[in-house]
Amino acid sequence: MEWFTADQYWLGRLVFQRALAAVYFVAFLGAVLQFRALIGERGMLPVPRYVERVPFRKAPSLFQLHYSDRFFALVAWSGCACALALLAGVDGLLPLWGGMLLWVVPWALYLSIVNVGQTWYGFGWESLLLEVGFLAVFLGNDETAPPVLILFLLRWVLFRVEFGAGLIKMRGDACWRKLTCLYFHHETQPMPGPLSWFFHHLPRPVHRMEVAANHFTQLVVPVLLFTPQPVATAAACLMIATQLWLVFSGNFAWLNWLTIVLAVPAVDFGSAGAPSRSPASPLWYEVVVIAVTALILGLSYRPARNLFARRQIMNYSFDPLHLVNAYGAFGSVSRVRQEVVIEGTADTTPRHASQWREYGFKGKPGDVRRWPRQFAPYHLRLDWMMWFAALSPAYARSWFGPLVERLLEGDRDTLRLLRHVPFPPDEPPAYIRARLYRYRYTTWRELRETGACWERTYVREFLPPTRISSPR
Repeated sequence: MEWFTADQYWLGRLVFQRALAAVYFVAFLGAVLQFRALIGERGMLPVPRYVERVPFRKAPSLFQLHYSDRFFALVAWSGCACALALLAGVDGLLPLWGGMLLWVVPWALYLSIVNVGQTWYGFGWESLLLEVGFLAVFLGNDETAPPVLILFLLRWVLFRVEFGAGLIKMRGDACWRKLTCLYFHHETQPMPGPLSWFFHHLPRPVHRMEVAANHFTQLVVPVLLFTPQPVATAAACLMIATQLWLVFSGNFAWLNWLTIVLAVPAVDFGSAGAPSRSPASPLWYEVVVIAVTALILGLSYRPARNLFARRQIMNYSFDPLHLVNAYGAFGSVSRVRQEVVIEGTADTTPRHASQWREYGFKGKPGDVRRWPRQFAPYHLRLDWMMWFAALSPAYARSWFGPLVERLLEGDRDTLRLLRHVPFPPDEPPAYIRARLYRYRYTTWRELRETGACWERTYVREFLPPTRISSPR
């Protein structure tokens, strides 16, 4: 069928596939380095306990069949190896069916991780990676030109990511409609980056222009993805530019990078990278792509309906395979930044004069003199959840107690998630407490005088001094 493929997207597909493989690698590497403390056998939310109460049909995963920390490590490292193979272009050296099977592997492995990851894997970009990764299976390799239907479905994902985020803002916090949300956002976002302090101190008229530009990019530009070229290319490029602005202004794991990757296949590169004569697509491949397209369009009913629902939900999966999802971000913006600061003491009886030493996190604000680092696209899961805990203790109900227990035990896997540990593992603190502080960016003058980018003020006790009577 002549209409089935589009040669002008050959280079776009190549860039998309290699970039998606890189995102997969970052995701699997994060799982390797963090899983033991978060969801391991002795983790804060152990997988074995989860699979005991959640059936396979609701959370399909290899770990429903068997779990051990060694097996999880094998799965995660296998995902890293497969991602590197795809990044190197091994799929292009295989027959079409072989390349497709190679793309299935990281999707199935990461689905297995997400479906038992619980709170730690409840972020929208997990589902986004799975949805995009599933479509990548059917995008083909050098044996065929990119199929038009899959290119359309990738644009459909990008549309929902951007348009959903735009609608949730307009329906949510009034500051988005007043164009004032960025008066606060750069200071109160989950994990500021090294340039966030400077973004916060931009003139307020610039902030208002940022919000207006964001509304245009998320509510108008996505529609242009489905228009003829070169308009669709211009729309995709504008989205890429906007996402790069967000990359520079904060740390949002791989959300921005994956959105950029999604926009690439919409760019018309002409004949760049395409062979002089495009290979014909096998009939079986065309049948499979058409069937997958029909499946995705059928599953799109509820996500599409959600976009226009009065009570729009965001970052929600409508099926256990995460094939078609609802997206959105920052429907409301905090005006004040609060942080939970965890401290320990060696005193067996805490007193007013006891010396409390602070634990330092890698990404979340703590030491007022420590400038924020760039971690994205890497995802510091504990740091992100600490931001949610500061918003409301309800977000931390399931895991904060286990975190404190492991700090009191000197658990090495948990301590590896932190930047600064004031007590060696073999001499853990006798008591742990947590206090809530209000953080604000310093002014230019305060920065020059003190060298501190943050100023903090004690608000209240978050957790009173706590100990464990005996090791687990």
